[in-house]
Amino acid sequence: MINCYEILGVRQDATAAEIKKAYRTKAKLLHPDATKSSDSEDFRHLVRAYEILSDQRQRSIFDDSFFACAAHSKKSKYTFDYYVWLSARTDQESRAKLIFFDLMHGREDEAVSEFKRMSMEHADFNLKHWFTREDFMDYGYILAEELALRSEFYDAALLLEQIIRMEYSYSYFRLFFPEVQEFMLSILHRNINGTVNDELALDVYERALDLGFPAKEDVFFLRQMSEIYMRLGDSVTAVICLEEAERLLSKRNRNLSGEL
Repeated sequence: MINCYEILGVRQDATAAEIKKAYRTKAKLLHPDATKSSDSEDFRHLVRAYEILSDQRQRSIFDDSFFACAAHSKKSKYTFDYYVWLSARTDQESRAKLIFFDLMHGREDEAVSEFKRMSMEHADFNLKHWFTREDFMDYGYILAEELALRSEFYDAALLLEQIIRMEYSYSYFRLFFPEVQEFMLSILHRNINGTVNDELALDVYERALDLGFPAKEDVFFLRQMSEIYMRLGDSVTAVICLEEAERLLSKRNRNLSGEL
C-alpha cells in the first residue's frame, strides 16, 4: 500500500493548502514532459496520492486503513499478506473484500473487473452484505465513480441507489449525501437513455422514481421512459408515461403558484 503522505512529502496533519502546494511542486519535477519519459510511474503515484489526500472522504478512508495496517505490522512478528490471502479465497465475502481492498490500493481496474465478474456469475452477489453500512456507503460511492469512469453507468446507478436508500434509513453521509444525489442525477440525465440497453435504462428510471427526488426530476424520468417505450414499439405505455409526466408537471406548477 502506498504512503500518500510520504509520496507528497507532507505531514499526516497537513492542510489542504499544504497538500496542493506539495503536489504542484513535485508535479513539475516528475511530469513526463519534464523527465522526457512517456511513462512515469513516480508521476502516476504522485497523482494518485494527491487525488486521495485532496478528497476529504478518501483521505479519511486512507488514514483508517493505512495507519491501522502500519500499527498491525509493528505488533506482528510474522508477515501476513492480506491481499494474497484474499486473492486465494473464492467465497463471496472474500471476493467482496478483495474488491474494496483493490479499490483503495491503486488497483481500480482490478476492483471494477472483479466486481463485474462476480455480479455476472452470482445473481445474489451484493457488496453491502459483507460490510458495515458506513463502509459500504463510503467504498460503494468510490466504486460507483470508477464504474462511471469506465462507462459502466448501469452498475454505477445501482450502487448509488443502494447508498441513497441506506442514507434514508440510516443517516450517515450528512455533508456528502448531496454529492451522492448530484452524481446519481448526473448519470440519469446524461448517461442512461441512448447509452445503455433500453430494458436496463427503463429499469434504472423506474428505480429512480422511487428515490424521493423532486417532482421535476420524476417528470424527466417519465419522459425518458416514454421515449424508450416508443422506441421499443410500446406506444400505449409510452403515452401512459407521458400523461403521468404531464400530471406531475401540472401539480408542481400549481404548488409553485400557490407559494407565490
